[in-house]
Amino acid sequence: MAIPLMYNVRSVRQRWVSAIVAVAGIAGTVAVFVAMLALAKGFQATLVASGSPENALVRRAGASSEMESILALDQIRVLETAPGVGRDERGPLVSAEVVVVAAFPLAATGTDANVQVRGVSPRAFAVRPSVRMVAGRAFEPGLAELVVGSNAARAYAGFELGSQVRFGGGSWTVVGVFDAGGSAFDSELWCDANVLNQVFQRPQNNFQSLTVRLRDAQALREFKDAATSDPRLTVQVDREVEYYEKQSRLLTRLITVLGTLIAVVMGIGAVFAALNTMYSAVAQRAREIATMRALGFSRAAVVTSFLIEALLIALAGGLLGCLLVLPLNGLTTGTMNWQTFSHLSFAFRVSPSLLLTGVAFSLLMGVVGGLPPALRAARLPVAAALREL
Repeated sequence: MAIPLMYNVRSVRQRWVSAIVAVAGIAGTVAVFVAMLALAKGFQATLVASGSPENALVRRAGASSEMESILALDQIRVLETAPGVGRDERGPLVSAEVVVVAAFPLAATGTDANVQVRGVSPRAFAVRPSVRMVAGRAFEPGLAELVVGSNAARAYAGFELGSQVRFGGGSWTVVGVFDAGGSAFDSELWCDANVLNQVFQRPQNNFQSLTVRLRDAQALREFKDAATSDPRLTVQVDREVEYYEKQSRLLTRLITVLGTLIAVVMGIGAVFAALNTMYSAVAQRAREIATMRALGFSRAAVVTSFLIEALLIALAGGLLGCLLVLPLNGLTTGTMNWQTFSHLSFAFRVSPSLLLTGVAFSLLMGVVGGLPPALRAARLPVAAALREL
């Protein structure tokens, strides 16, 4: 025979002060845990959104990132004619690119942060159709002109349309702002690759990567086989979305591990609060428990009843913690991308799955904090407790 659920609800109401303390502890732990997971998910989603399943990214064999790669112009000419490459009326849809990092002041603090400057070909916007100009115009090939990602335009000072920006020993004119749909490109500056090489005194015929718009998403195998088997080339080919997913792993794991450790430490405190609440309940209700046992309720029913009571407190804390973290959804922040050593703006992503994870974590704390007192309640000597009536 089970003890009615209303008994547990009334018990929590009678001890509302200690219950609120336990709920607050669990809510704070869940809020921090979900916030850290949302931070990691937002960073990963921003980088993954940079890739397209219809694009391939070509780098030198063995290079883990664009920064470590180099491709010569004659290799790029070979890759342009490879099978599987998309084409339009202007020719192959490819963009040979170079990447540098330059320091610019943050608008909020005035302190410098590293910004990734991407030198692209005039075909970059055709290769990445999701990137579109929202203000001004695209840069003119051969001129020292910049177009700025929407997040970079907000995050850094001095990128108003028509403004002059100095870096790399050259003076650049900001001629446009583009939107890349919340991807990592929104934190970048784009310019002509040949001009960027010239300003940084790099060889004009050397690039770091080649982004290829495939004929369709299924053409990757055809293109990759041709590129990696050609004796004139020593390259590796990844689907663009997979490349950026790999780039996100290091920091995503670090944030997740750090957030879990913080949540565990806070969770220990929350569990002690729950233990204190439930042990107090056992001490105050010894005679009630003995009476229920005398009326025929089994030890299993007593354990289940007290465990349900702890879970009710934990569930309330978990739901409150999820409500506290909801305003973070979509909030833009920034951090260093350790793969490129540049600043990346991204938004917290509080997804339904993360909220469910937070609630599950709160219930786990409820079990850990409620089971020992529940077992103690079930072991109370019935005769001794009844003599106190």
